[in-house]
Amino acid sequence: QVQLQESGPGLVEPSQTLSLTCTVSGGSIADGYYYWSWIRQPPGKGPEWIGYIAYSGTTYIKPFLKRRTSISRDTSKNQFTLHLSSVTPEDAAVYYCARDGLGDRSKYQTSSTFDLYDYRGPGIQVTVSS
Repeated sequence: QVQLQESGPGLVEPSQTLSLTCTVSGGSIADGYYYWSWIRQPPGKGPEWIGYIAYSGTTYIKPFLKRRTSISRDTSKNQFTLHLSSVTPEDAAVYYCARDGLGDRSKYQTSSTFDLYDYRGPGIQVTVSS
């Protein structure tokens, strides 16, 4: 059974960088043909896919967020991390990490549900405020 758990600050000041880590157990992030994504859900809205880091280490970020976003990993700790810079109140959301075996960038960006993912973390609430 694969389990994912998000961790990081629940409160970030505007213009700062948000860093969230997803710790994975029950499977290696470098094995198999899996894609490890970050998704966020603002209050009252559907989920928005942010980007992924693939089993190979390749990353892909949604173009709208690419300028401010990176995803890295530490395979020794079986973790991957989201970095989102220059945050604004519009970045406040529940942030999720998730896994799937599709790697379909188009589907990620057009989906309004979590159905694409076979495993997902419980989510972490992030507030942006001074």
